[in-house]
Amino acid sequence: MKRFVGFLIGAGFGLAFVLANSGPPLDPTLALVLRVLAVAALLAIIALTVVLSRGPAPDTESAQGGPRMRFGALYGVVVALEVVLILGGIRVLRAMDAPTQANVAWIALVVGLHFLPLARYWRARSILGAAVYLSVLGAVGLAMALTGHPDWVPLVSGVVTGLGILTGVLVSLVLTRRAAGTVDTSPASPS
Repeated sequence: MKRFVGFLIGAGFGLAFVLANSGPPLDPTLALVLRVLAVAALLAIIALTVVLSRGPAPDTESAQGGPRMRFGALYGVVVALEVVLILGGIRVLRAMDAPTQANVAWIALVVGLHFLPLARYWRARSILGAAVYLSVLGAVGLAMALTGHPDWVPLVSGVVTGLGILTGVLVSLVLTRRAAGTVDTSPASPS
């Protein structure tokens, strides 16, 4: 299970982004559907990690196993810096009288940027896509909020970000399972 901790952490944050931000101005029915999809994705991710944790652990980043994640001192420094930047940035936004919707955009931007040093530390170029995805959605939402268009920021920087994280983790795990040969890809035989 240890090799999937990063996937589970990411999925948890993806779910939190969706649950916390799928409210107005979204239609309540659509918001409910998005929340249900996010929870279903998390449950599928948990199930896949359980199945995959029973298989052999790959040694390097590959289609079979993703990045080799180390949670050492540099990881701790990056996460601590991330927390300081998030909390400090929210205080600055508050001092600037920015709309509260700017907070989720700032969080998405900082979370995206924190993947840059981790990609190098883990020697995992594959997470650079997540870094760019989250950073861009965070920056776009921040620009929307600071230019007087905050209403849809929770959708852009929160819901879309969270669904993207969940989808990325789910796809990565499905590809890992397929590459490990644990998925039967042979055509079904007629009975």
